[in-house]
Amino acid sequence: MKPPLAGVKVIEFEGIGPGPLAGRMLADMGAEVTVVAPPQQGSVSKQLGGDLESPLRRGKTIVPLDLKKPEDNARAMALVEAADVVIEGNRPGVMERLGLGPAQCAVRNPRLVYGRMTGWGQSGPLSHAAGHDLNYVALTGLLSLSAHRGERPILPPTVVGDAGGALGMVFGIACALVDARASGQGRVVDAAIVDVVAMLGTIAHWARANGQLDSPEPSPFHDSPFYDVFACADGGLITIGALEPKFYALLLEKLGLHDLDPAAQYDKAAWPALKARLETLIASQPRAHWCALLEGSDVCFAPVLSIDEATRHPHNVARGIYGLSASGGLQVASAPRFLPLREPEQE
Repeated sequence: MKPPLAGVKVIEFEGIGPGPLAGRMLADMGAEVTVVAPPQQGSVSKQLGGDLESPLRRGKTIVPLDLKKPEDNARAMALVEAADVVIEGNRPGVMERLGLGPAQCAVRNPRLVYGRMTGWGQSGPLSHAAGHDLNYVALTGLLSLSAHRGERPILPPTVVGDAGGALGMVFGIACALVDARASGQGRVVDAAIVDVVAMLGTIAHWARANGQLDSPEPSPFHDSPFYDVFACADGGLITIGALEPKFYALLLEKLGLHDLDPAAQYDKAAWPALKARLETLIASQPRAHWCALLEGSDVCFAPVLSIDEATRHPHNVARGIYGLSASGGLQVASAPRFLPLREPEQE
């Protein structure tokens, strides 16, 4: 199938993290992405990736330019003039001082979709302050939800904030492109990570409104025996998320807990003792035992895998999710995938 963004021209002013990821996602969808890269690699990029080829540059054309040099700045503007989309991830005002801000580019290209990737947004008291993924997620209130009671929260680096922000940026660009092509007028996409992550927390906010999160009451997501991470005999970990009654009933059956009434799933007074019982039971066998018993069933189960293990898991292998780049780094398949509405007719 033809990639959905074939023919779309994107100019990415290279930064770190979410902006390049947004550009990579657009390139994966068929967009022609040209990266205006600084002549020297940034310190954070060097620390994160060393000398390995950056997977964030996959499918892109790299054009090194020093935007403080008039001739390079003019070349960058020429690229923007012929583009459909710009992505930049600087603090507010930086691109304007370079003569490459939205209003300045609009004079040359009024149909331009101008994506601005920041942590705090283009306005607000924090808009000019530095920050990183962890800070943005913390300010939304959602980081607090990753902690067990009395413990400090933790989340994987760059996954929630930076990657969530990139996803929001790409969604905004796709929406703005539809309008720009219809109206002939471009617009700015203000993709603030703090905005996007807060929006992605909508389901959590819904649960909170019903007293199931951020409350002194026992929470099914933090205190129940049927939604948690459990330690196994060999030090491995598994996850169980049997929220629905029918899945919980199957979990009890699979674990041989025939003395328990599935209808009493939300008897919160019984949760502490039952959770301790499940923890003891699961700790009595290695992870492989529980994978053999529960994986692929409707108890809502998955082992906690390392990245290396994830690359070798049969499901991930079957879907071709992971691979290796020419330089030996991990490559991840583009997502989402596109399939035809109808299969081609066989002759």
